[in-house]
Amino acid sequence: TAGCPFHHRPSASCLTVALVEFGDYHPLKPIMVTDTKTRHGARKGSTSSSSSSSSSVPPDPLSSMLDGTDPLSMFAAASASETPAISRSRKEKEEEAVGADFEPWSSKRGEILARFTTTEKLSINLFMGSDRGKAPSPGSSAVSEKVRTRLEELDDLEEGSQRELLNLSQQDYANRIEELNQSLKEAWASDQKVKALKIVIQCSKLLSDTSVIQFYPSKFVLITDILDTFGQLVYDRIWSMCSDPRPLPDSFTVDDVNDTAKETCLNWFFKIASIRELLPRLYVEAAILKCNRFLNKSGIQETLPRLTAMIKGIGDPLVAAYTRAYLCRVGVEVAPHLKDSLNQNFFDLLGTFRQIGGESVRKQLALQRVEAPEYLTLYSPAISWILQCIAYRAPEPLLTEMMERCKKLGNNALLLNSVMRAFRPEFVADRATDFIGMIKDCDEAGFPKHLLFGSLGRSLACADPPESERLTILNEAWKVITKVRSPRDYVNCAEIWVEFTCRHFTKREVNTILADIIKHMTPDRAFEDAYSQLQSVIRKILTYFHDFSVLFSMERFLPFLDMFQKDSVRVEVCRSIMEIFIKHQLDLTRDPVILNAMLHICKTMHDSVSFGRDFEQQLSFCVEARATFCNLEPVLVQLIHTVNQLAMETRRVMRGSHSRKTAAFVRACAAYSFITIPSLSSIFSRLSLYLLSGQVALANQCLSQADAFLKAAVSILPEVPRSISVEGKLRSSESFLLDFTNNFLAMLLVVPDHPEHGVLYLVRGLLNMVQDYTWEDNSDAKVRVYVSALPLLAAMGQETYVYSVPKVDSNETLYGGDPKFLSEINKLCETLIGQILDHLKVLGRDEGTRRQGALAFSLFGVLLAHGDLRNNKLSQLAVNLWNLSHKHGHCEPRVSVRTLEFVKHQAQQPDMSHLSDTVQRLTLQSRT
Repeated sequence: TAGCPFHHRPSASCLTVALVEFGDYHPLKPIMVTDTKTRHGARKGSTSSSSSSSSSVPPDPLSSMLDGTDPLSMFAAASASETPAISRSRKEKEEEAVGADFEPWSSKRGEILARFTTTEKLSINLFMGSDRGKAPSPGSSAVSEKVRTRLEELDDLEEGSQRELLNLSQQDYANRIEELNQSLKEAWASDQKVKALKIVIQCSKLLSDTSVIQFYPSKFVLITDILDTFGQLVYDRIWSMCSDPRPLPDSFTVDDVNDTAKETCLNWFFKIASIRELLPRLYVEAAILKCNRFLNKSGIQETLPRLTAMIKGIGDPLVAAYTRAYLCRVGVEVAPHLKDSLNQNFFDLLGTFRQIGGESVRKQLALQRVEAPEYLTLYSPAISWILQCIAYRAPEPLLTEMMERCKKLGNNALLLNSVMRAFRPEFVADRATDFIGMIKDCDEAGFPKHLLFGSLGRSLACADPPESERLTILNEAWKVITKVRSPRDYVNCAEIWVEFTCRHFTKREVNTILADIIKHMTPDRAFEDAYSQLQSVIRKILTYFHDFSVLFSMERFLPFLDMFQKDSVRVEVCRSIMEIFIKHQLDLTRDPVILNAMLHICKTMHDSVSFGRDFEQQLSFCVEARATFCNLEPVLVQLIHTVNQLAMETRRVMRGSHSRKTAAFVRACAAYSFITIPSLSSIFSRLSLYLLSGQVALANQCLSQADAFLKAAVSILPEVPRSISVEGKLRSSESFLLDFTNNFLAMLLVVPDHPEHGVLYLVRGLLNMVQDYTWEDNSDAKVRVYVSALPLLAAMGQETYVYSVPKVDSNETLYGGDPKFLSEINKLCETLIGQILDHLKVLGRDEGTRRQGALAFSLFGVLLAHGDLRNNKLSQLAVNLWNLSHKHGHCEPRVSVRTLEFVKHQAQQPDMSHLSDTVQRLTLQSRT
């Protein structure tokens, strides 16, 4: 067993390898494996067999073993070697992964695709392999034939038929790449692993094409999506081979992986190692980097430095930069603790910066008509990602070393910008003065300094520099920012530094910056293209300045607002100011500066409001605008009263003339009240104003408006609280609610029924709300409402109502004494009386005799005044109620005496003689 490439393990069989002649060697050449000892306790799926048996051909199309005679075999031996067996009772703890504070690549993907675009036509060149038949060699074994087929398929990866797609738009290109991604998944699902690998290799080759260089970062994003898909498919495939009979744990070790899975994993690496071209070989192996976990504990740690070194063979600095970015991306996902390879990638990247200014790159840029600053920005996503990986939880000495490296490169602007974006804001803020010095020494032509100051400003918005350096930092930054000629570039940078200024300085400095922004953005109405940035300036100022006397004393604040000339934007800005004012201006103010400025803002909002014919939107806006003035509720209440008075006065003065204009004006007044009332916070103010406005509308023959007011009042009755604050003390709301319902019932006599809503629909709606309302315990309020409703129902049954509204036909006219209408009234009266009597019985059982007597006397009075006591049952009920009210001696004697005298007097009237019998049965009980 001396030639065995596997280390001896106590629990595993020793394997012997029949060496292959050098002239016949190929990385995929099969070798004969002889098992000299039966392996005990092998996991299910292992290829180990009984003694003296040859290994069977693995089912996976890529799963052939390798000999150890060349570099690929040396790689195989290193990957397949296993450390001596240790106790399996405790698995080694998996290295800590990146935390939630690490910004993932997925969050940057959309930004890159949106930023790096092109209008140039794109192309895709694919060599997907030939489908020609291959005749087997005579006398060849099945195994050698299978291997030959694999070799020919591998050759086809680079020598097959060509497929070229030309004149693609950017969207077409993205769609074609997505189609390839789907083809990869379909090929894999149909067990066409070789085809899947072909797709990945050919897509990787596209990353060597920089013919449309400004699109390269987006191309990188699209194609690495395919690589990520492939890497996950391979990993999941091998994982599943280890999951029988039980799933592999997340923290598995190489000892948990069976031989079949290891063999399959090895062959994937060998297949990839046979790819001729460097770039696809690098990308595809990086895509399955995580699979090294199945082979060797130190596989990833050994592979990363090798791949990092291989990238030095890529000639194009842009292509090399993104290759390093991808390697760092997969590296930080599978082994974030291996910082050395991340650092080495960055240091190697620095070494390529000399190429950026070289002749080859200059010719390429001249050919594509791309300026150097635009070209440098193409590196930003790659460099920023590498630096983010390095800076993540890195110690400060490492970050300091990065700064020194930047200085040695002559403060390369692109690199310096990426450093400030990637490092922790606290680190940058503590060294803000040093960074400003480095920015000054940068070449202005290669990368604009205002972009560097923008990156510095983002860090200073999150962390504070030393207090003694803040003014110097602001002055140095603004010297550069104010010289920027492009309004777009200027406002992008200025908007960032406004927050730093507001955090650390007074209104004087903020006012100076506002004046400078106005100066730059007013010419040629440049502000029209920068509303989002200007709105951001306002938001930042409002975040730090809550004293409106200070805010409005800035001379340039209101002129700054004047730049918002688009109606929708201006209203939004004014609204944001109003919200902050209401939130933070807690004390009453008489400051004329504040009052004048707020009036200006309110006027701006008023003058800008126009919703065309969208009346629902107008209504919604008006209600919200009035609700905003929460401290002006008494004014709003008085205003509604005034509007109602104006409607009545207009009707009186203009009676008989211009009737259409008058009616339109009254309806406008009603609409104003209907819009404004919901914004009031006091429920009783809303109830009383709904009732008042309904009365005014009815008096002006506006029946639909009156109906709407009354229905709105009924609908908010459930909102009435059980207690309210009166002069600072909590009191029961029942007395207020009873007063309102009595007034409401009195109003309903003259309100005609709606033809579509049924008989007495408003009366029934009110009574239903009263029944469902949550009254206080031991309360008679609900039954008292029922008692109050009986006189209304009695009045509605009369041929002529006791009062009416001019020019309004009430129910007396609509129904004209119709028997069905009267029947509905009688049924409702019987229901109410039944509810009252049931409540009286309950009071008798609960020892509420005083309340029982008072309620019985009230119902007696209603029957006496409004009932037809010629009806024997009703007459007997009245006598019973009289007796019940006096049963326990709680009735006031003087009231009883006067009531009895009144009944006797009525009985003497010619048409009331039927009361004589009732009087004889009403007796006064003497107190003992």
